[in-house]
Amino acid sequence: MTPLRIAILQSSGHPGDVAANLGALDAAAARAAESGARLLVCPEMFLTGYAIGDAVEQLAEAADGPGPAAVAAIAARHGLAVAHGYPERDPATGAVHNSAQLVGPDGRVLADYRKTHLFGPFETWHFRAGDTPVVTADLFGLRIGLLVCYDVEFPETGRAHALAGTDLLLVPTALMRPYDVVPEVLLPARAFENQMYVAYANRCGPEGEFDFAGLSCLAGPDGTAAARAGRGEELLVADVDPEVLSASRARNTYLGDRRPELYASLVPPVRVP
Repeated sequence: MTPLRIAILQSSGHPGDVAANLGALDAAAARAAESGARLLVCPEMFLTGYAIGDAVEQLAEAADGPGPAAVAAIAARHGLAVAHGYPERDPATGAVHNSAQLVGPDGRVLADYRKTHLFGPFETWHFRAGDTPVVTADLFGLRIGLLVCYDVEFPETGRAHALAGTDLLLVPTALMRPYDVVPEVLLPARAFENQMYVAYANRCGPEGEFDFAGLSCLAGPDGTAAARAGRGEELLVADVDPEVLSASRARNTYLGDRRPELYASLVPPVRVP
């Protein structure tokens, strides 16, 4: 298989302005397509902005709402897949979820994932946690999985994806300072221990009460960052190589060497004093 070129958009866009964010996504998609990328990964809540307070509820929409539909049209117009974050309203319950959606290069929605681990009072106030830990889609000969930001900081989520056969894990993110250790140390470790690629697309710069860290990256199965952004706006382009992944999995047999019969104590919830 030939390598899959992906583009990772590092940007905070225009908080609170969906139309402007769609314009920014369209421009990024054009640049990504020109670079030969077939997949564009955008940050957490990119459609609306992250630090938008009560506007989260006002701007939330269904997975097939006009905002996601506009993203799908952008994907189809440029002929590349797009993963993006947005506030999703469940039409059945009215609950708002911090979601990520993957759209194929034909504009067809392939996967929709609701963040399962909410971070801090802002998220626990505005969102309901999802309860489906593994969401994947098969595209470009790879199994592609979705997580959102804080989710990937739990080793169980990465391992669950590894056991489900995920080759490339997409993580739309809104990581704040001073947690640089996550993209610099944890992401490469997560990719290595689970023998997969991890694409981490972060926001950057001040936004409301937050200061986003940037440092978006593509971490590979060798435990290194194949590409890493700085602190500012950037479109990062890098390749996901199935042959490198296959060879690395043959050398590093973590999944085959597991002993699940010893791990029963990890299943019950941990009691925190």
